[in-house]
Amino acid sequence: MTQDMVTLGFDQIIARLQEHAVSQAARQALAATAPIMNEGLCKARMDETTAALFVMKNAGAPPLAETDGPAGSLAEALRGGMLLPAQLTATARFCVAVRRMRRYLQGAQAYNAGIASWQTALPDLNALEDEIERSIREDAILDDASPALRDLRRQRERAEHEIREKLNQVLSRHRQELADSYITQRGGCYVVPVQKRFQGIFPGRAVDSSAKGNTVFMEPAAVSALRRTLEGLLIDIDSEERRILWLLSDRVASEEGPLRDAIRAMTDLDALFARAKLSDEMGARPAELTAERRIRLVEARHPLLDPSACVPLNLDLSLPDSGVAVTGPNTGGKTVCLKTVGLLTLMAQSGLHVPCGEGTVIGMMDGVLCDIGDSQSITQSLSTFSGHMTNVIRILRDCSRDSLVLLDEPGSGTDPAEGSGLAAAILEELLRRGCFFMVTTHDPQIKQWAEQTEHVISARMAFDRASLMPLYRLELGKSGESCAIEIARRLGMDEGLLARARQVADHGPGAKPEQKRRQMHLPASRLQRLAVKPAGGFERFRMGDSVALLPEKKTAIVYRPADDDGNVVIQIQGRKMTVRHNRLKLLVPADQLYPPDYDFSIIFDTVANRKAAHTLSRKFDPGAVIVLKEGKPDQGKGT
Repeated sequence: MTQDMVTLGFDQIIARLQEHAVSQAARQALAATAPIMNEGLCKARMDETTAALFVMKNAGAPPLAETDGPAGSLAEALRGGMLLPAQLTATARFCVAVRRMRRYLQGAQAYNAGIASWQTALPDLNALEDEIERSIREDAILDDASPALRDLRRQRERAEHEIREKLNQVLSRHRQELADSYITQRGGCYVVPVQKRFQGIFPGRAVDSSAKGNTVFMEPAAVSALRRTLEGLLIDIDSEERRILWLLSDRVASEEGPLRDAIRAMTDLDALFARAKLSDEMGARPAELTAERRIRLVEARHPLLDPSACVPLNLDLSLPDSGVAVTGPNTGGKTVCLKTVGLLTLMAQSGLHVPCGEGTVIGMMDGVLCDIGDSQSITQSLSTFSGHMTNVIRILRDCSRDSLVLLDEPGSGTDPAEGSGLAAAILEELLRRGCFFMVTTHDPQIKQWAEQTEHVISARMAFDRASLMPLYRLELGKSGESCAIEIARRLGMDEGLLARARQVADHGPGAKPEQKRRQMHLPASRLQRLAVKPAGGFERFRMGDSVALLPEKKTAIVYRPADDDGNVVIQIQGRKMTVRHNRLKLLVPADQLYPPDYDFSIIFDTVANRKAAHTLSRKFDPGAVIVLKEGKPDQGKGT
């Protein structure tokens, strides 16, 4: 899968397609899905998908089967290996699925579906199915697999019955010697628990003992001969079962040709119906394929977008026109338009249905080449512009007359004048080659080039200026504006900046800004710097700083910064006091504890003072009294 296909999302379509396959082999085959270059084969593949969808909607889901297990069993049988009952059961189930699929395809003839002819590719495996099911069922070998096996298993049942009867007699006759009345198995022998003190008189041989040694598990002598007879029967039964499995394995190997044909056909049908299931899931339909130079999309949708939110795309491009220049606002759907055209072309040419309306025609291309998105690569030392140019150079190297080229804003990411020149030169070269191309642009020179150049169609993505919302609708024959300023306003850009942007756009960057233009709010810096102490001075602190009072190390809050004499007023335990600056150690600066406009009266004033201040701020009140208490100098250890 090429990088162009990945850019357009074709890999995601293939991943969704693989999810509808039943077998791993079909998923691997679908992984190789790619555009078909042969016109006849391409149309046949599309017709097959259409027929499969029609049959599936009328006859129900096809009886597909997983093919990996039968293929592995066949390979093992061909190597001379013995298949286990589970492998033979899986092979028989596959034969059943082949028979049902043949019947399903025969029923498709009633709908005149060409897919019915696939029944001839499915061989008749009824004989192999019957032979396996006569001997194997539910992963087990049946008694009737052979007369000898049936007789041996009956003898085994009689031997086991005699052993049980003998053991029950031992339990009844030797109840006194036994530690408990039950029968168990140790070392492949049927044993009973005998008390240690009766080991010497109990008729039998010791096989095992309990953890403490108080109980000995002994095989009664009357059972030993019957056990040896049973062991011989088990050996004979195992030999007969193996003989039957070998015969059935050889039988599977003898059907190598029919089984391989069935596996191949079932895998192909699995892949075919996966395409039909994907079509049904997407609400897609067959597009008319043509080798003529034409693309006509009717109500086309991008298959990876939500159908309920996707605006259908209509496009008609045919000779003598060969190029479309799409303009319009950012976030208006220009890139989605390019990807829709490219992705639907890849899908249709791969035999897949596309989500579109009736009348859609897709011309076959020998390649879909695109430069969409940011091509920047740090590991390859490519800037955005370098990445785009690398892509474009590759496209020009590979592009033929029958290619489809999709370019998203060519010439962007560099000097506008030089970028416009490069874009025009690239588009002129594509026009000279005669290939189909679509390009998106905001460049006014490229817009002008498209309007004035023969065989190039101008188009725009519609934009509602009233609501400042893109409409995501392609309109041919018209050029659109980028509407960058309107979109920025819708996204919340400051009106003052928008006014300046409009002024520069209309009169150039030399236009002087309006003197009365409202300035944007400047947020306070969030950077926390270390306070620089003046040489020979002392730290003055700030109101609200959290400090430690030394040597007591009690936490206090600075009420008044240090004066010129180095005295600081602090509040500690609800009272204010004055101390020397060198008795304080900064713990947390105020700007880390409180917002910029914090009202420190909440911390330092009494409730009565705050109420009085609030009253006096509104009106004169002769009864309102504010009491101010300065901190008294600390008579402690200050210096």
